[in-house]
Amino acid sequence: MNRRKTLFRLLAGITIIFIFYSLVKNYVIDPSAAGFIGHKTGLRRTLNLPVWLNVMYVHVAFACVAMASGLLNFSNRLLEKSRRFHRINGYLYIVSVLIVVLTSGYMAPYATGGRVSSIGFNLLNMIWPFITIMALVQIKKKRMIRHRNWMIRSYAFCFTNMLIHLITTLLHYGIGLDYPLSYTISVYSSIALLLIIPEFVIRTIFRNPREHAIHS
Repeated sequence: MNRRKTLFRLLAGITIIFIFYSLVKNYVIDPSAAGFIGHKTGLRRTLNLPVWLNVMYVHVAFACVAMASGLLNFSNRLLEKSRRFHRINGYLYIVSVLIVVLTSGYMAPYATGGRVSSIGFNLLNMIWPFITIMALVQIKKKRMIRHRNWMIRSYAFCFTNMLIHLITTLLHYGIGLDYPLSYTISVYSSIALLLIIPEFVIRTIFRNPREHAIHS
């Protein structure tokens, strides 16, 4: 139980910090995304910057909503206090994920690193909604443990952007790899890690089938 409380608190701290960072960076510090766009070279499609930026704003906003709503639904206290809130918030999470995936689909052809990175994002845009819908299917069948496990898998993908930029920074500034190459490697590395890490969490911290949430 203590490990689960620690995990929830750690997750909450990371989530709050990253949401704050994402909102400030994308809406206040660099709303034109000049730093990020500067790394996009050799695009096969002409980038319509005003449209791309508006799509990015929507993408970031709903990514933050997904992170926040997903975190809240891992709280057993909130679940016990209001199952109705848990259910409505769960649908908010699903809608947010779908909007993030749709906007990501628009931006994928313009991904840093070119076509290879674009393929990685398209793969991600198939995996995440599939996992999320599986969580919905399991709760509809009243399979609480399986629902929780699929939600853990789904929620991990809320941290895709954070992990991509973390790995990119390590490869580019730490090792000295070219930025587009670092970014491409980080896209596929992140997908692999976000599939592996939840399985590790489920098989270690959540071995007891009687527990339904991260925090109690």
